[in-house]
Amino acid sequence: MDRQLTLMVVHAHPDDECLSTGGVLARYTDEGIRTVLVTCTNGEQGDDDGGVKPGEPGHDDEAVAKRRLGELRESIAHLGIDHLELLGYRDSGMDGWETNAHPDAFANVPVETAADRLAALMEHYRPQVVITYDETGGSGYGHPDHVQTHRVAVAATERSGIPDKLYYTAIPRSAIKRMFELMRDSDVDLGGFEPTDDFGTPDERVTSVVDVTPYVERKLKALQAHESQGENIFLLRMPEEAQQQVFSHEAFERVLNKVKAPDHEEDLFAGLRDA
Repeated sequence: MDRQLTLMVVHAHPDDECLSTGGVLARYTDEGIRTVLVTCTNGEQGDDDGGVKPGEPGHDDEAVAKRRLGELRESIAHLGIDHLELLGYRDSGMDGWETNAHPDAFANVPVETAADRLAALMEHYRPQVVITYDETGGSGYGHPDHVQTHRVAVAATERSGIPDKLYYTAIPRSAIKRMFELMRDSDVDLGGFEPTDDFGTPDERVTSVVDVTPYVERKLKALQAHESQGENIFLLRMPEEAQQQVFSHEAFERVLNKVKAPDHEEDLFAGLRDA
């Protein structure tokens, strides 16, 4: 093979790598495929010690970023990721927060500026497969940094012309329905959150579902590494049986394909292994 098979996953914050892509990162690393995680922000707007929220007295952005990047390195050790690339942008905070207006917030960085940096990483690693979020920031999430990550990754993919396949993470609406039924049955505290009917990815847009059952334990360990944000990760409070069901498959929407591959895949590298 003339070039090394490489997967590049582009996420917004430390901890985003775990839920929707932790399994494929671990699986493909184990298969000998080079894995590259690009994290766009440092996560400054996460919780501080004791659950202190951004904007509350005692919240230290710099200390939070340092802690979260340390947790990220522990997480990628569990997943076995080969390379971590940090773009180092400032966390914009949730949609509607005052931090959205900070001039250095990632959401306010010109797309072409960040896309040039990401395209340079694509030139360096030459990934055949790239994963990021859809235009809503991932199944309707809407976080400004996730939306910006989508814009930047798509622009870098187009600018570099290198990836053969581009995928968006997907949470099928049918899977969301099953997941919340499981959590209700398990008496998981959802904090009053109930998904709307249009939350998630329409099932018909899902092109690829990867079985990552052997990697559920590693995904959970990676997620647990982000201890400082544990209060916000309600999936960790699910019973083990429910976690196994929720975390055992990862779904994607394929939006770019330059190779011969089936319309519905179980392998993101379908059509590339013998290319």
